[in-house]
Amino acid sequence: MADVGTYLKKHTEALVKDVGIEAACQITGKSKATLGRYYSDNPEHADRFMPVDAVAKLESAASFPHVTSGLADLKNITLSYGESSSSERSGGVNSDVIALSQRFATLMSEYQEAMADGIITINEAKRLLRETVMLQQVLLDMKLHLEEESG
Repeated sequence: MADVGTYLKKHTEALVKDVGIEAACQITGKSKATLGRYYSDNPEHADRFMPVDAVAKLESAASFPHVTSGLADLKNITLSYGESSSSERSGGVNSDVIALSQRFATLMSEYQEAMADGIITINEAKRLLRETVMLQQVLLDMKLHLEEESG
């Protein structure tokens, strides 16, 4: 459970930071300290996790469903956006391929920069995670465009 807990806490942190700590406090009605405990890696907070209703509220305001995606990953489930978001997606497969190339190049650049000294720091790992999540989002959009085109 420790590995799962750490994994979920990292996704929770990404969610809060995606929305912004101040906005997350307003959306959930929780204090900064409480939100911080939900993703803290300190042993005294190891058993504290964000309530699912707070996750749902934050994910509705976030650019990506970080915690839901993490939970899906744990069960080896692939997520795709529902029909309601298809109107919000623009472009097609060609623009997805370009976005995918750009995101991958950015990820590789971040990785090269992180490995320059042979050590990936916590901040570097967070940047790599953020780019990986953005790459995943582009892949989901591409998947949906391909499904739409294949009928």
